[in-house]
Amino acid sequence: MLLVLTGVTVVSVALLAWVNELTKEPIAQANAKALNDAVNLVIPGFDNDPIAEKKMQEVNGVEYAVYPATKGGEYIGAAVEASSMGFGGELKILVGFDAQGNILNYSLLSHSETPGLGSKADVWFKEGGKGDITGMNPGESPLAVSKDGGKVDAITASTITSRAFLNAVNSAYAAFAGQEQTDSSTGATPQNVEQPADDAAVPASDAQ
Repeated sequence: MLLVLTGVTVVSVALLAWVNELTKEPIAQANAKALNDAVNLVIPGFDNDPIAEKKMQEVNGVEYAVYPATKGGEYIGAAVEASSMGFGGELKILVGFDAQGNILNYSLLSHSETPGLGSKADVWFKEGGKGDITGMNPGESPLAVSKDGGKVDAITASTITSRAFLNAVNSAYAAFAGQEQTDSSTGATPQNVEQPADDAAVPASDAQ
């Protein structure tokens, strides 16, 4: 019995390793395409390769991926990856900023929010949405929901998700500004932005 169980375990592990190796490359290609599409969405008009020119920017001990965009050799902005803990888990976004730090667009890369509620974050804050953040500059004032004294309308019945989303946007701007301050050749003029509060400070009584 012991030999049979050992044999089954060895075969199972070998099969799992084989399947993992078989699917690793297709998954990597799919992820690369998804990222490329997201970069093109949030900061259009560039003629360089932002992904190949990716820079890692550290802010308060956390590293963020920054994808600088240029057109005709002139810096036009950057796309920045950032994440925050939402109601159901990690919420990861890619935010596009112009050279002055104004928000151009964003893409919700992944999330674990409630379907029909927090999942609305993929469109709620876009141009034309009820919580439209395009054109805003977190350097002038960190983004916050109206319930917290900010100017952004939270997703209906999803205050926690909305706070997490805006925290991620503020973090993305902090990385964007930090990258600009370490690269004077870009010509951008970022402004200071306060770091978002820890998600643990979100009142547990707030409805998702």
